[in-house]
Amino acid sequence: MAEPLPLGARVLSAGALALPTGIVVDGWVVIDGERVYAVGSGPPPERPAWSVDGLVVPGFVDVHVHGGGGASFQDGAAAEVSRVVQTHLAHGTTTMVASLVTDSIDRLAASCSALADSADSGHIAGIHLEGPWLSSRRAGAHEPSQLVAPTGEAVDRLVEASRGHLRMVTVAPELPGALQVIPMLTGAGAVVAVGHTEATYDETRAALTAGATAATHLFNAMPPLHHREPGPVAALLESSAYVELVADGVHIHPSVLALAWRNGRTALVTDAMAAAGAADGDYRLGSLTVVVKDGVARLPGTGVIAASTATLESSLRYSVSEAGVPLPEALAAVTSTPAAMLGLPGVGRIEPGGWADLVELSDELEVDRVMRRGAWVPLS
Repeated sequence: MAEPLPLGARVLSAGALALPTGIVVDGWVVIDGERVYAVGSGPPPERPAWSVDGLVVPGFVDVHVHGGGGASFQDGAAAEVSRVVQTHLAHGTTTMVASLVTDSIDRLAASCSALADSADSGHIAGIHLEGPWLSSRRAGAHEPSQLVAPTGEAVDRLVEASRGHLRMVTVAPELPGALQVIPMLTGAGAVVAVGHTEATYDETRAALTAGATAATHLFNAMPPLHHREPGPVAALLESSAYVELVADGVHIHPSVLALAWRNGRTALVTDAMAAAGAADGDYRLGSLTVVVKDGVARLPGTGVIAASTATLESSLRYSVSEAGVPLPEALAAVTSTPAAMLGLPGVGRIEPGGWADLVELSDELEVDRVMRRGAWVPLS
C-alpha cells in the first residue's frame, strides 16, 4: 500500500487468508475501527498488531437458528437473545438471523417487535418466520393447531411489527393464498423460502415464479425426491434458488449432502434450538417439549427431529470430513453464500468496507479465536 494507514488502524497477518478470490498464503488485513480497511498478501504494510500462523476466514453467518446455550429467540427477550448470540459467537458465528417457530399471529407480532429492538442494536441481523404458513402434514416440530393459511392482513401486521427487520419467511406454496402473499413479502424486503410443504413440482415452480428464492432445510419437512413425482426437491435444485442444508449427521445423510451440493447456492444452517452448546435434557421449542439425547433433539413419543444442536463450526467440519466438500466451497456455504441469500451487507467476506468479523481456524477446522467488529471475543 502506497498511502499511510489511517491513524489507529491495526494489521493482522495470517499464514493463510480466505478472501473472495480464494485462499491466499501470507495474507494480511488492515482493520480500522470496526471495519476492514484493506486486504492483501505478501509483506504487510506495517508491523502487524496480531500474527496468526493458521487460516483466517470470515465470521460465520447463520440465517436459520432458533436458540443456543439453553436460551431461545422465541419471545425476543433481550437476555435470551444475548445468551443465544454469545453461545454461537464462541463457535465462530458473528452474524445470525433469529428464527421463530409457529405461534399465534398475536404472539409472533410481539416477538417480532421485541427482536426488532435487538436488530436495531446490531445483536442480530434480522428475523426469520419459520411459520405459521406451513403444511400441517409436514409440520415437523411446529404446533399443528397454530398452522394457518397466509393472509394479506397477517403479512401486513408481522411486517409492521418487524420494523424493516423481517429477512426471511418460510411458506408452503400449496396453501390457499400463498402465491398471493409471496410478492407482498418480497416487496417488504423479505426472502421467501419454500419449506414445511407438501407442494408438487408444479406448485413449487409457481412459488419460484411468484418470487420465492430459497429453500428451508432442503429434503427435511417436504416430500422426498421421486422419479415420477419429483416434488419440491427437484424444482428447487434445478432453479437458481438458494438451498439450506443442515449438516449435522442427523437431518440428512452425508451422501445426500454431497449429491445436493451446488457450488455458489448452498447455505449451511444450524436450525439450532436451545440445546446447542448446552447439555442433554428437556427443552422447549415454541410451545412443544423437545427431548435431547446424545445431542439429538426429537419430539417425545414420535421421534420427529426437532431442530438441531449444531453450530456452524461443527457443520463446516462435517461437510468437509464426512461429505467431502472442498474447503473453499464449505467456507462459502457458512459465510458469503448465506449473506448473499438474504442480502446481508458487510458480512461473509473479508474485503474493504466490510465488518471486521474474523475467525481463526486450526488445521482441524476448530475455532481458535473470533473477532467481531474489530474486537476479539472471549471464548470462555
